[in-house]
Amino acid sequence: MTVVTVGVHIVDVLARPVESIPAGQDTHLLEQIRITAAGAAAGTAVDLAKLGLEVASAGAIGDDELGDFLLMIMARHGVDVGGIVRRPGQQTAASILPIRPDGGRPSFHVPGANLVLAPQDLDHERIRGARVLHLGGMDVTWGLHDPGFFTLLDEARAAGTVVTMDLLSNMPDLMQGARVFLPHIDYLLPNEEQALMMSGAADAQEAAVKLLAEGPKGVLVTLGGEGSLVATASGITRVPALDVPVVDTTGCGDAYCAGFIAGLARGRDVLGSARLGTAVAARVAGGLGSDAGLDGVDLSAL
Repeated sequence: MTVVTVGVHIVDVLARPVESIPAGQDTHLLEQIRITAAGAAAGTAVDLAKLGLEVASAGAIGDDELGDFLLMIMARHGVDVGGIVRRPGQQTAASILPIRPDGGRPSFHVPGANLVLAPQDLDHERIRGARVLHLGGMDVTWGLHDPGFFTLLDEARAAGTVVTMDLLSNMPDLMQGARVFLPHIDYLLPNEEQALMMSGAADAQEAAVKLLAEGPKGVLVTLGGEGSLVATASGITRVPALDVPVVDTTGCGDAYCAGFIAGLARGRDVLGSARLGTAVAARVAGGLGSDAGLDGVDLSAL
């Protein structure tokens, strides 16, 4: 496999535009409702598949109808779902996202089976054989905070695998806990809020420098409409966002990760990969859901 994603798998139910929750049992008519495969592992995997990469995903879901849907939609998009385990009695993680007219996305969320993913659920040989391994949501997959898993990451990197990591939550305690991964990864891709919580820094640039000192080769902090900040041993560079009409910001971070990973897998340097991540995120922001705007996309044109 070119890319393996490990971590959080979620079913998203999205509706837009939502200006308010109806009172009582009133009904508001909307323009669009979608249901998608999402989460820092599943959403990134679908985006990578749509970008033309060979990708497998690993995680934990329930034995419910939501899990059936998640496997079906990921496979339909071309993701190898053989590494996703089903846990009897657990619910598949799911979110309901009422998207505001400005693209903002409050959420209602059930974490579900993501919380019980463990190292023994993973195909270690597939991970060691990946060209890129993406860890999605290590702040909430507590079972992977395990010395044996860190050893596996080190073995994969020693064999030539590039390891990237994204986060899911905005909870300070979970951000601090995820720091244990930093000596075992190559690139960290948090958003600004996560980077500040993880580092204790006053601004994104200071946060990137502090996090870089803890082990990664690069720290890429996404800044929403301000683009992203890329920190490596060579220095710090700001990559501007593209000026596009925003429909929905759901999954823009996953899309940025997918574009960045696709760039690395296709031989681009770190900055070139960050620019590709920016372009992919801009396409996703123009539609509803974490994979919007990526059907038939030509990477060479981005």
